[in-house]
Formats: sequence, C-alpha cells, structure tokens
Amino acid sequence: MNFPENLKYSSDHEWVRVEGNEAYVGITDFAQEELGDIVYLDVPTEGETLEQGEVFGSIEAVKTVSDLMMPVSGEVLEINPELDDAPELVNKEPYGKGWIIKVSLENPEEVDGLMSAADYKEFIGK
Repeated sequence: MNFPENLKYSSDHEWVRVEGNEAYVGITDFAQEELGDIVYLDVPTEGETLEQGEVFGSIEAVKTVSDLMMPVSGEVLEINPELDDAPELVNKEPYGKGWIIKVSLENPEEVDGLMSAADYKEFIGK
C-alpha cells in the first residue's frame, strides 16, 4: 500500500496535495482498497465553498456508497473530468490521475492539522 510523503491525510481517508493556494483532493489507497471496484462518483458541489468536514460528494463502489468529506475548507474549483468515463482511475491511480476535486484553500493553516504519511499509516494500523 502506498502513502506518498508529499501529501497530507484526513481521518476520513482523503488526501490533500497543496499547490500554491489550491489543493487536489482524492481518496487514499487504503480507502479505495476497502471500497473495492469504484463504479461512479457524484460530486455536485463544483463552484460551492464548503467547510472542512462537510460532504462534497459520494463515491459508489460495487457493494457500497460512501460520502466524500472535505479535508480542508475551500471552493470546489474543478471536478476531475476523466472520472466521468473512467471512475476506476480512483482504484488504479488514487494519487495521480484518480484525483477527485481541485479546491482553492480558504484556510491554508488547516492543512497543518492533517496527518503526515507516517501518522496516517499508524491511524489505519499499517
């Protein structure tokens, strides 16, 4: 299982990659493995400003549907367009082409409160 050191992780199993005042958000390798084969993503929040911990969409796997939670506060700038035709990218490349949303950071200091890769590994018992 892979946990890149350059990312931050939430207790809801989302990752954040900060690039300036923006951040990419996806689900962790652990989360996609637990969910199984991803078949659909519903992210109706493009253009909305959400608080940390709010639901920004849902992810559907063969056996279950789970909420996607904002790991940081900000405006949802973009939804990964590749996931419309290929939701399985979240399984294949959770930290690359499988990113889910891009947000503008409202409170960049919230990123500091997220877990490092080592902390996240400990959190999930790996």
